[in-house]
Amino acid sequence: MPTSLKTKIGRTIGSAESRRLVLADQIPGVVYGHGMTPVKVTVDRRDLRVALAGPAGANTILELEVGDTKYPAIVKELQRDPVKRVVRHVDFMQISLTELITMDIPVHLKGTAKAVLADGGLVDATVNTIQVRATAANIPNEILIDVTSMGMEDVIHLSEIELPEGCTAVGDPDLVVVTVLTTKIEEVAPVVAAVEGEAGAAPADGATPAAGAAPAGDAKPTA
Repeated sequence: MPTSLKTKIGRTIGSAESRRLVLADQIPGVVYGHGMTPVKVTVDRRDLRVALAGPAGANTILELEVGDTKYPAIVKELQRDPVKRVVRHVDFMQISLTELITMDIPVHLKGTAKAVLADGGLVDATVNTIQVRATAANIPNEILIDVTSMGMEDVIHLSEIELPEGCTAVGDPDLVVVTVLTTKIEEVAPVVAAVEGEAGAAPADGATPAAGAAPAGDAKPTA
């Protein structure tokens, strides 16, 4: 069931007004989609945080109250401050609960690949999200990928991932989604090269000193 979220309409447009709203914990936004004229709105920061606090996170299906009308909607984009990371603007997209929509779904790995661990490897997801198409009712909160049976040479492609019923992956079927990283460092034995006559080495018995070496005995250096 969609999560209810109230908005206010009729906000003043402009960067100065947007800054004032953000300082007052009000987030400026816009609602668009399905042929409707875009409506500029304001939403309370706390209300938005609570609405997106469920398992689906930013993919939560919302019942957006815009004036006297309620729209099924999703958050299409959250614009954040590059330094403070607080939300400064939100785009809501009106959706149909029966039509297919495309959304980015978080990827999580489950299980322990014992064969990989035994060889000093590490299982790693190459992407954070997978794009899927489904109706709003069939959009999953996350995509779990079981890596238990993976070995050192294995990879998992997009086409091999089991998706919930009603979901279709969007993208290259050959995209590598999970791979194995090698963390084990092979020990290399040090190689010592003995070079005959190497500078600084004492000459063998009976060997002629190298040119420039000090003469043996009581010989005195020349002026």
